[in-house]
Amino acid sequence: MPYPPPSRTPSGPRRRALLVSAAGAALLAGCSSGTEESEEEAGGSPSAAVRARARAARDSRGLTERYDLVLAAHPALADRLGPLRAEVARHTEAFGGTPTASPEPSGTSPAPSSSLSPSAAPPGNEKDALAGLAAAERALADRRAKALLDVPGELARLLASVAAAGAAHAYLLTEGAK
Repeated sequence: MPYPPPSRTPSGPRRRALLVSAAGAALLAGCSSGTEESEEEAGGSPSAAVRARARAARDSRGLTERYDLVLAAHPALADRLGPLRAEVARHTEAFGGTPTASPEPSGTSPAPSSSLSPSAAPPGNEKDALAGLAAAERALADRRAKALLDVPGELARLLASVAAAGAAHAYLLTEGAK
């Protein structure tokens, strides 16, 4: 007497499903936050992540101040630069800093305190001012991309996102000048 054909629906989980779920569990365990650095190291000094977050907030604030200087010197650029400046201010908040207030219509703005702005006054013409902002955005995006290797997961993702936004800002600033 021949054996009956096997049923098409196996009872219980398949071997492949077990292997996939085991691999997924291993990946999830590797991504848990239990191994990330604490906010402060044992010696009481800030961790690399805390220092990187503070530096990123300070850099974004300096870039916001640079936008404010250009907007004060060239009010005709307000429609174009306003959304970019607002994004940079949000980046400051995302890193835990306090953004600068929106520039006053009178055109008075405090001098920037960041290393992103080598001079207190923006260039005299709009094209050079836009080129200066684009260069500052590009330099900051490059610095943030390099810093990704030294920070834990969530901060690295935030830095990568903000660096990409900065690169997009640089592109928008240079494309409009053409």
